[in-house]
Amino acid sequence: MNHKLSLGRILFIGYVVLVLLFLILPVLIVVPMSFSDSRFLSFPPSSYSLRWYEAFFGHAGWMSAARTSLIVACATALIATPIGVAAAYAINASSHWIMRYLKIVLLLPLIVPVIIVAAGVFFIYALSGMLHTIPGLIMADVMLALPYVVTAVTAGLHGFDKTQEMVARSLGMNRFRSFMTVTLPQIKPSVLTGAIFAFIQALDETMVALFISGGRNQPLTVRMFTALRDEIDPTIAAISTLLTAGSFALVMMMVLARKQTPA
Repeated sequence: MNHKLSLGRILFIGYVVLVLLFLILPVLIVVPMSFSDSRFLSFPPSSYSLRWYEAFFGHAGWMSAARTSLIVACATALIATPIGVAAAYAINASSHWIMRYLKIVLLLPLIVPVIIVAAGVFFIYALSGMLHTIPGLIMADVMLALPYVVTAVTAGLHGFDKTQEMVARSLGMNRFRSFMTVTLPQIKPSVLTGAIFAFIQALDETMVALFISGGRNQPLTVRMFTALRDEIDPTIAAISTLLTAGSFALVMMMVLARKQTPA
């Protein structure tokens, strides 16, 4: 019996390792290619240089797109986080039946195929004149980021003892003050997690941006998609490496913040 369990565990570990390798393999290929000195994407590179990183940071078009992406991602995180926290708190605190449907509505962007969402947003923006605008990009990304914030904060609230907030309110605090003083400090890692995922989602979003962005307000991912369609430019590998490294750094910050939070 122990032998069978050991064999099963070995097979399971092997399966997990293979899945992780499959997920990591594209990154392990793209990163070396970003340091290639070749004019075309090649693996393994025949020689190494920072040529394509210099091409990215020295190109006005790439810098403009990167600036747009950062503005949209930061604004999305700043807007989606308080809205998502408020929604998650309301859903968790209320037992009214309508809250169940509210949660479903907030999670719809994760359920509906993104191409359908992109088409719907495009037609709404076409009627309202918000195509090719940064506020339009921010609003669309806030909609797409809310499910991540709501999910993360709801998970944090499930592990929080509501009686602590009730005690604070019984001592004279109103609901808002008791939330800010008692609840928020204890669910801060979950709020940070939601904000980070909102930022990453907005930074990496491509499909909806393809439909509604254009001109000078074109985010980095859309410009990458266009460049990849027109020609195989190794600059894309350098940008992909930077985006991956940035996302990884944010996730590591989130993990470290959770570890440093007392249980």
